[in-house]
Amino acid sequence: MGSYLLRRILTAFGSLVGVTFVTFLLIFLVPGDPAEMVAEARFGHAVGDREVELVRVMVGFDQSIPTQYWRWMGHLLSLDLGHSLINRRPVLELIRSRLPATLLLAFSSLLVSLAIALPAGLMAALRKDTWLDTGARLFALVGVSIPGFWLSYLLIMLFSLELKLLPVSGYGGLETLVMPSLALGLGMTGLVARLLRASLLEVWQQDYLRAARANGIGEKKILFKYALKNAMIPVVTVIGLQLGMLLSGTVIIESIFGWPGLGKLLLDGIFNRDFPVVQGCVLVIACCFIMINVLVDLFYAWLDPRIRWSTGG
Repeated sequence: MGSYLLRRILTAFGSLVGVTFVTFLLIFLVPGDPAEMVAEARFGHAVGDREVELVRVMVGFDQSIPTQYWRWMGHLLSLDLGHSLINRRPVLELIRSRLPATLLLAFSSLLVSLAIALPAGLMAALRKDTWLDTGARLFALVGVSIPGFWLSYLLIMLFSLELKLLPVSGYGGLETLVMPSLALGLGMTGLVARLLRASLLEVWQQDYLRAARANGIGEKKILFKYALKNAMIPVVTVIGLQLGMLLSGTVIIESIFGWPGLGKLLLDGIFNRDFPVVQGCVLVIACCFIMINVLVDLFYAWLDPRIRWSTGG
């Protein structure tokens, strides 16, 4: 297990280095001169060549890209993500103030999804080809097909405008968390439910379960002790990937509901061409995604020891 963990950490570190390079290049991939954009943010829109050249030298845009990258990495290793071009606040401070709201929304959406998807997928597998199975699959198809932003507006029309039960936007209480969590969570409910159903149906026909039944073990014990654990292996992988997608997919939902999270900070940074903020947000989201994938790999290996054995761990 130790060597398996070491390999996963080294792989994650390599991915992280690649992410830092791509994140650094963001400022050079947008149209226009980065030095002119920074100069406009600092001195206003009426800037001349003198101000642009001054910023170019001060920021280091006159140096080669590799030199700029290594200098940027040096600041990054000291947890210095720069300062916002709009309000001059440290980017790390802005991210720290917004990250808890995004994590709260992401995990609450995941709980909503699992609370619906796991019972639905389990019931569909146990009642195969019945009306329960058909209804669960239809619900899963609808959940996968509906875009999150469209579902958000439907929820607002129903719970806010018609029933007047929930506020349209805001942050602070449980009532402000319900609709954003539903909008994000229902989107992944269908995929998890369908995957659990298919995986459980496949596991249910395995020889070791037939042997367990032949030995007189009850169906309930077979289901929860043997079948469900193995059926959850691909589901856990998808859940981990979906959690990473939730962290990055909150951009639109946070904007719709006025949720002061990392996604809204990223979107505001894009609109304001605040490159340090955009770079910082992308980097933090990527790091969270990589960390989640490492944890999923470890949990995957715990569910199925053959994973680490087959790789020599």
